[in-house]
Amino acid sequence: KLLVKVGGCTDCHTPKVFGPEGPKPDPSRFLSGYPAENPLPKVDLSMIQPGKWVLFTQDITGAVGPWGASFAANLTPDNETGIGTWQPDMFINAMRTGKHLGAGRPILPPMPWQGVGELSDEDLNAIFAYLKSIKPVKNKVPEPKSLDQLTSIK
Repeated sequence: KLLVKVGGCTDCHTPKVFGPEGPKPDPSRFLSGYPAENPLPKVDLSMIQPGKWVLFTQDITGAVGPWGASFAANLTPDNETGIGTWQPDMFINAMRTGKHLGAGRPILPPMPWQGVGELSDEDLNAIFAYLKSIKPVKNKVPEPKSLDQLTSIK
């Protein structure tokens, strides 16, 4: 729990609620990733160039940059939409290789997998065990989008 907290996982992987003091993590959607029901806002792609801007959605669960659009994953143990069926080695391999499930598509920015992957096996296993212990939340996060796919949202 401490590693997840100090690692800032909630910053990007937990949707926010907005009140008079600004955004706060929504405890009912803790670590459930980009809200599936939220359409990606329109993006001015002229701003998205290497060395210029990276844009975040209002609650910081989605980002658009030169790689396209990426969405924070559902880290809850939901079997259909989260990490419920993952095994510890899949999680460790994902953090060490930067590949989804340790062997799939690239894990995109802004996820700092390179730094997380430097943690010890013990720490990564502890993070995984904690994630498997939290409340499952059903939330199917969208697949990443290339810049070409974003032109239709323009």
